[in-house]
Amino acid sequence: MTSPHDDVPQPPTWATPAGTGTPPPPEQVPQPGPPAPPPPPPSGWGPQAPGGYGSWGPAAPPPPGVAWRPQALQPGIIPLRPLGMGEIYDGAFRAVRANPRVMFGLAALVVTLAVTIQSVIQWYVKGLVAPQLTDLSTEVDPSGQMGFAEQMGSSAGLLVSTPVTAIATTILTGLLIVSVSRSVLGQVASVGEVLRSWRVWLVVGFTFLSGLAVLVVAAVLATGVVLLAVNDQTGPAVLVGLVGLVAFVVAAVWFSTRTLLVPPALMLEGKKFWPTIARAWRLTRGSFWRLFGIYLLTSILAGIIAQIIVFPATLIAQLVLRDPTATSFGSVVVIGIATVIASTLSTTFVSSVVALLYIDVRMRREGLDVELARAAEATA
Repeated sequence: MTSPHDDVPQPPTWATPAGTGTPPPPEQVPQPGPPAPPPPPPSGWGPQAPGGYGSWGPAAPPPPGVAWRPQALQPGIIPLRPLGMGEIYDGAFRAVRANPRVMFGLAALVVTLAVTIQSVIQWYVKGLVAPQLTDLSTEVDPSGQMGFAEQMGSSAGLLVSTPVTAIATTILTGLLIVSVSRSVLGQVASVGEVLRSWRVWLVVGFTFLSGLAVLVVAAVLATGVVLLAVNDQTGPAVLVGLVGLVAFVVAAVWFSTRTLLVPPALMLEGKKFWPTIARAWRLTRGSFWRLFGIYLLTSILAGIIAQIIVFPATLIAQLVLRDPTATSFGSVVVIGIATVIASTLSTTFVSSVVALLYIDVRMRREGLDVELARAAEATA
C-alpha cells in the first residue's frame, strides 16, 4: 500500500540560470484542512499563460516567424545593439550625467576661453574699423541713430574672430568623443586622460583641409560669376550664380554627411590619417539619409537651444543697457556669457550624438557591439 506522501510532486532538479532569478520553492506536503493556493512563481520563470504563469520548466518557444533575441548588454549609457534615434539622444544626455567634469566642466572651460578671445578681438577690430566707416555711415545713416558704423565694425570683428571659436569647437568635439566612447563601456575618462588625446590635432587638420576645400570651390564659383558680370554677360552671370549656388549647397551638405564620421574615427581607431578618412567615408555608404536626417535634426535642436539662451541676452543688452546696436562693452559681456552657455550645451550635445552615430553604424555594419561586450566584460 502506498502512503499519501508518495504521490506528492517533487521539485524540479535543474538549477536556476545565472542572473534569471531565484529558484522556485519546493511544494509543501498537503496537511489536513483546507488546501492552500500554490505560491505564484517569480517573474521570468516558465512560459506566460493567459491570465497567469504557466507550469514550471523551460520558457515557451517564440511564435512562428519571430526570432528570439537575448536582452542586449548595457554596461554604460547605451545598449550594445543597433540604436534608434531616441536611444541616441537619450545616450547623449546620459553621457553628460555619466561624466559631468569632462562633458560640461571641460567644455565650459574651453568655450569660455574661446569666447573671451573672440570678444576681445571683436572689440578691438570694431574700434579700428568703425572710425574708418564714419564718412560712409553719414550717407546711409545721417542721424547716426542706426549705429551703422558700429554695426559694420562689430560684424568685421566677428568675422575676423570666427576662426578662434571654430578651432576651439573642433578641439572640444574631438575631446568629448573620447569621453562618450568610454561612457559606452560604463567607464569614466578623467580630464587629464582626455586632454592627453593628441589625436585631436588630426581632427583639427581634417577640419582645416575640408574648410579650405569648401572655400576654394566657393572662390572659383564667385570668380566665374564676377568675370561674366564684368564682360557684360549679365544673364549668364545670374544663371551661373543661381545654379552654382544650389549645386554648391547640395555638394556641401553631401560632403558634410559623408565625412560626418571622420572625427570619431580619427579619435578612436588609432590608425593613420588618410586611411582613417577613407574608412570613415566607406562607413557612411548605405546610411547617408539616416545620418543626414539625424544630424540635421540635431543641428536644428542645438540651434534652437542656443537661440533660447542668446536671444534674451540680446534683448537685455538692447533694452536694459539701452544699446540698440548691442555693440557696447557691457553688451558684449552679457552676450558673451550667454554665448558661452549656449555653445557649451550645443557643442556637447552635437558631439555626443556624432560619437554615438559612429558607434551605431559600426555596430550595424561590423558587429562592434560584440567587441564592446567583450571589452565591458573584461574590464568588469
